Amino acid sequence: MAPQAASDLACDVLVVGSGAGGLSTAITARKRGLDVLVIEKEPFFGGTTAFSGGVLWIPGNPHAVRAGLSDTREAARTYLRHEAGNAYDEAAVEAFLDQGPRMIEFFERETEVKFVLSGYPDYHPDAPGGAQAGRSVTAAPFDARKLGREIARLRPPLETITFIGMMFNSSNEDLKHFFRATRSLTSAAYVARRLARHLKDLAIHRRGVQITSGNALAARLAKTAFDLGIPIRTGTAAESLSVTEGRVTGAVVRDVDGKRRITARRAVVLACGGFPHDRERIAKAYPHVARGAEHLSPTPSGNTGDGIRLGEAAGGAFEIRMANAAAWMPVSRVPLGHGRVGVFPHLVDRYKPGIIAVSQHGRRFTNEANSYHDTGAAMIRDGEGAGETAAWLICDHPTIRKYGLGYAKPAPVPIGLSVRNGYLVTGRTLPDLARAAGIDADGLVATVDLYNRGAARGEDPAFGRGSTAFNRFLGDAEHRPNPNVAPIAKGPFYALKMVMGDLGTFDGLRTDTVGRVLRPDAHPVPGLYAVGNDRASIMGGAYPGAGITLGPIMTFGFITGRHLADEAA
Repeated sequence: MAPQAASDLACDVLVVGSGAGGLSTAITARKRGLDVLVIEKEPFFGGTTAFSGGVLWIPGNPHAVRAGLSDTREAARTYLRHEAGNAYDEAAVEAFLDQGPRMIEFFERETEVKFVLSGYPDYHPDAPGGAQAGRSVTAAPFDARKLGREIARLRPPLETITFIGMMFNSSNEDLKHFFRATRSLTSAAYVARRLARHLKDLAIHRRGVQITSGNALAARLAKTAFDLGIPIRTGTAAESLSVTEGRVTGAVVRDVDGKRRITARRAVVLACGGFPHDRERIAKAYPHVARGAEHLSPTPSGNTGDGIRLGEAAGGAFEIRMANAAAWMPVSRVPLGHGRVGVFPHLVDRYKPGIIAVSQHGRRFTNEANSYHDTGAAMIRDGEGAGETAAWLICDHPTIRKYGLGYAKPAPVPIGLSVRNGYLVTGRTLPDLARAAGIDADGLVATVDLYNRGAARGEDPAFGRGSTAFNRFLGDAEHRPNPNVAPIAKGPFYALKMVMGDLGTFDGLRTDTVGRVLRPDAHPVPGLYAVGNDRASIMGGAYPGAGITLGPIMTFGFITGRHLADEAA
């Protein structure tokens, strides 16, 4: 127990973690008059949010309503019930559908946070209640210079998905200009302007300042917190919770000056980002890790399950119970030089025509243009009984120069380094490629031959690539007749190995609708709340659409913040 000292602190609400869950809770509570303090063990604020796409899935959001897009609450409810199955939580879903649009209105009216409507269809748009568009919104781009000197503490974006530190707008239109840069004067001029502006920012600020996606969302939330006088104390780790007469009343933390106690008069809110880097816990929760397969999470390395452990120590209930313990993401290991290794999430390339994924036996096993979560789940199933859980993306030379592959960029950026450092494997013929990559050669040749027969007509009889609005959304709209399908024909050929990763965990502490952490007997732990990925997801291990993590995270942060203020009143 930390000794009483002059440096000890007190507040109404202590929030442990500085991602969207923690900051949305803190801002909402502060707007309602509570004294809030946020601590973050990492040197940067922003959490997993700063690495994310910054997309929120909010059915009935005001942007969709203003755009005249047709949707109903009943349709969204039907879709969520279909997706979550037996894990459907009616009370939580009703709270989410009710408060999600109000959360958007609140943050856009009262804070620096702004959104734009995304064109994303639901990931299963043809399922009961699925939507072709309108349920996802994206954080608007932000000029990080508005943070002033605090820009130095904003978590940088994930290095592997930037180009010399430049972020791409999460809208498909931005990426299209970069893909077309060598074939369109308009796109070439667009890219040149973006590069010139970015290089100027690097020279002045030593980082990109025109930020997008989750980095923009994290910055907008943090700017609001600072404007409201909410301290965000980075480099401050919660070591244990203080409990007085059965109630959580604060935490013992460690910072650069040592241990200190923070008293929380109303509540402690756990928002530590789940447990994707808790090796012991994921070995139990992730089936492929339990089998000994490689797993590389692109989430911040500090997401080691601290909130889960703190919650359990205070009596909170945690169990691994969902069909999928995490949001799966196929990733690749990127050699960055000087012994550094990065993780690249395969968010875009799998959808492009002329790229397929095969197992070590050379066989396709899924529709590669399905969502990352569905593709990851298929990889895990395919890896059962195999030596590893992995897949290889396969394409020919014209395709890789047009679209790139993983971390390897399209023309005119050279790909020689990616071949020399082993990131890409290449072969003059398909059998050569198979031997170099360790793939069954006969299986690969037979698979590509079968795929090419249908691809010549723009068809994929085996897995139906291009059959849904979501497949087509991230394909190449200019490629006809199918934006997701083209033959693999002209060598040399290329392979890139993908392994399993995640975007964050779904299993979490058991809570009630307002976020109170519950004991195994379903009674709340007095004074303790959980938000973000420390709280069990309402999606039941499913991934219905773009933003189904951040949408509920900010909605329930809003709900929890309001509840704390109401309780104080």
